Amino acid sequence: MKKVHRWIRAIIQLLYFLFIPSAYTAAFGGVKYIFTQLGSRASLELTSFAAALIMLCAYTVVFGRFFCGFACAFGSLGDALRALYVWICKRLKKKPVKIRAAWMRKLSVVKYIVLAAIAVACFAGVYTKTQGMSPWDVFSMLHAANFRLGGYTAGLILLILIAAGMCLQERFFCRVFCPMGAIFSILPVLPLFSLRRDRDSCIKGCKACGMNCPADIELPSDTAPEAAGDCFQCQACIDTCPKGNIHTGIRKWKENEIVLTLIRAGVLLVLCLWLGI
Repeated sequence: MKKVHRWIRAIIQLLYFLFIPSAYTAAFGGVKYIFTQLGSRASLELTSFAAALIMLCAYTVVFGRFFCGFACAFGSLGDALRALYVWICKRLKKKPVKIRAAWMRKLSVVKYIVLAAIAVACFAGVYTKTQGMSPWDVFSMLHAANFRLGGYTAGLILLILIAAGMCLQERFFCRVFCPMGAIFSILPVLPLFSLRRDRDSCIKGCKACGMNCPADIELPSDTAPEAAGDCFQCQACIDTCPKGNIHTGIRKWKENEIVLTLIRAGVLLVLCLWLGI
């Protein structure tokens, strides 16, 4: 069953990466549009970018950060690079290098600074002057097989550095630099689909779920009302728990997380197609 979880996630990630890679950039375009309009004191309209942003935020409130864990092209790229790096290390019989958890907790603040800087630049009307510095623009061009990167040297260098960080740490970009991640992490998340654990049934001293969590978070117990905003819904904790204590907030669906995964992936697909992403 553990391998089934991993394979289903890998297949969903691959399909979204190949066929719907622009969902992230569309939502990010909505952020830039809103702050640019506010800065120029222009009226806000429901553009395609704004609609994508609203849709993904509403989806995240209901389903948690499933988009981040399964459908974001940047996140999927990071997972692939980390897996490739770990595989190479195993072949060379060397221990994979990983950034310390304490450092990652401190670095996680950077994404809020990035979001604030982008918002200020858009509000001031100077964001267009930074063209060529965006690593996600470079990624979008490369994904579209557009290798004419003249003027995008800074963005390419940043993308290479981020890719190196992705190799050394799971979800490096998501936790450190992603402006959309900063937005998603502060959104209220309904407890229905958030991952929880039966703490009373845990093995004493076992910290397997936390040690294998790419976000380094501790899952709330069944009785806790809050949901973890930094959870990427990757379900690595489900595969790790030796007693199968981890499940979604819908308790009667316990051990049916695969069905819920397919439902969430299907709902997201319908929304993306509806918006023309």
